[in-house]
Amino acid sequence: MERRQFLRMALGIGAGPLLIPDTVRGAGSRPAPSNRITVGLIGTGSHGVGVNLKSLLGQPDAQVIALCDVDGERLRSAAELTGKHYGAGRADGRFGGLFLTGDWRELVGRGDLDAVCVATPDHWHVLPSLAAVRAGKDVICEKPLTLTVAEGRALSDAVRRYGRVFQTASENRSMQSFVRLCELVRNGCIGRLQTIRVGLPKGPASVGQCYPEEPVPPHFDYDMWLGPAPRAPYTKARCHYQFRWIRDYSGGHLTDWGAHLLDVAQWGNDTEYSGPVSVEGRGVFPREGLYNTAGEFHLTYGYANGVTLICASTGPSIRFEGSGGWVGVPSWGGAVQASAAEILRAPLGSTAVRLRTCPGREHRDFLDCVKTRQLTYAPAEVGHRTATLCHIGNIAMLLGRRLSWDPVRERFRDDPEADAMLSRAMRPPWSLLG
Repeated sequence: MERRQFLRMALGIGAGPLLIPDTVRGAGSRPAPSNRITVGLIGTGSHGVGVNLKSLLGQPDAQVIALCDVDGERLRSAAELTGKHYGAGRADGRFGGLFLTGDWRELVGRGDLDAVCVATPDHWHVLPSLAAVRAGKDVICEKPLTLTVAEGRALSDAVRRYGRVFQTASENRSMQSFVRLCELVRNGCIGRLQTIRVGLPKGPASVGQCYPEEPVPPHFDYDMWLGPAPRAPYTKARCHYQFRWIRDYSGGHLTDWGAHLLDVAQWGNDTEYSGPVSVEGRGVFPREGLYNTAGEFHLTYGYANGVTLICASTGPSIRFEGSGGWVGVPSWGGAVQASAAEILRAPLGSTAVRLRTCPGREHRDFLDCVKTRQLTYAPAEVGHRTATLCHIGNIAMLLGRRLSWDPVRERFRDDPEADAMLSRAMRPPWSLLG
């Protein structure tokens, strides 16, 4: 079945023209089209809609004009939400003013798009982002940014080569507790930084379970969902949110939550454009069943500046320990705590290090930078370096030995076996080369 036919069947739409509402043309209080950034969204799942689409719809200088998803039911729901927001929905529930597709290549190729938002499963983050960058679009892409180190290097290099604005869509750099935490550390308020402790959630309780093959739902383009990943029998336990427990598509909580809190660790350590020089650890990987990412783990990274980073599956938290005390956030987004009250009250003068942030969160920062052409608070290189920290941690646990890492060459030192795990073969016809 051709993708267009599949899409129309899934959405229940005919071949008639789509209506363009007055709000798209700039009527009412919305800025005129010439002052709005046109955006296409790839991925309309729970996070794609609940965070990305709703945030973009709330920005007066953005116009969502295209949606893409391989799940026709999710695409239909997102289209209805978008049409209702813009006042474009017809009485029969159709979707005026929107371009809808199940193939992201059709969206990226549109000449009327300024920017693309990628909110797919992890194994689909880089290819659409790369294609959009090469097509002259600015990109905001969900975290974790990549599935492999090689993907991240290719994407970051392309963003630089084509001069595009790129945002790794993570809200942690807009959260005041994390900004304050890292500024205290970067300005020496705890003395010389010695140790960083990061806690992440454990994996799911359903490890070890086997799931029978199921018929592919008629509204779901499963082959396109797999994309560059190896061919595998369909089960709903493989797809949508559950993909993150399977190494073909993600890296478990180490990459999912690590993309948040390990990013804060790199930020506070002033190594966000570099990385560690060693990594070792242990992980508990399921021996049977569908899910195969580490549910429990304990990793130790060493940095050239003498700092040790310890990451374990003890629950979300982060703490910086220095020669003069400690500061930390004991839960996700909680208040900053310290070993002494005077650390929290430390004034930061006019010459202090102040970190780039945006209280309006990642989408506001992205749109502002599309206009100014400045770096976002989490550009591609930063997202790539954070993801790399996660990936080399998984590699060290899988190999079961201490690894020496070169953050300049982005290779392991004298370890071809580990180097071979920095990239993965893609199922044809997909390729980083386009």
